[in-house]
Amino acid sequence: MRKKIGAAVVGLAVAGVSLLATGSASSHGYTDSPISRQKLCANGTVTNCGNIQWEPQSVEGPKGFPAAGPADGKICSGGLGQFAQLDDPRGGAWPTTKVSSGQSYNFRWQFTARHATTDFKYYITKNGWNSNAPLTRAALDSQPFLTVPYNNQQPPATLSHSGTLPSKSGRHLILAVWTIADTGNAFYACSDVQF
Repeated sequence: MRKKIGAAVVGLAVAGVSLLATGSASSHGYTDSPISRQKLCANGTVTNCGNIQWEPQSVEGPKGFPAAGPADGKICSGGLGQFAQLDDPRGGAWPTTKVSSGQSYNFRWQFTARHATTDFKYYITKNGWNSNAPLTRAALDSQPFLTVPYNNQQPPATLSHSGTLPSKSGRHLILAVWTIADTGNAFYACSDVQF
């Protein structure tokens, strides 16, 4: 009888550890409109992406951007070395989404784990930024062009919200930041766009 109880306890412990491991690996979210670099890697449009192709939802780093958060040059990867391919500008060769200045745009997130949310913020690169260098804070306009408060609510599996794109021309990068309310982290997604 003791052997059966011991085996059952070990089995439950293994199942619990497996469940915890799977729960963290299946987290959390990314943008697919405009399409993010991680989604381009996951759907096979861009190759040589490393592990991000299997985990587009996992670009999670410290929150508090721009005062805190991932270091300059590591913003698109959320500061995670295993996703460093997202920081590589690839000579400006990332595919772009066509957008128009001053127009309303529908931003969309896909979530694999829903968290209580502080807000969503969208930043864009300055005119004249260097698209051949990894993203830095100095390359971004200092204020987000769109902030969507979310009042500690959990988003649905897919969330869309509209905002007006700023007046820009040429190639730019939009940084989307999803700030989690009940952890010290946020999720980062970089999308290359062409005005």
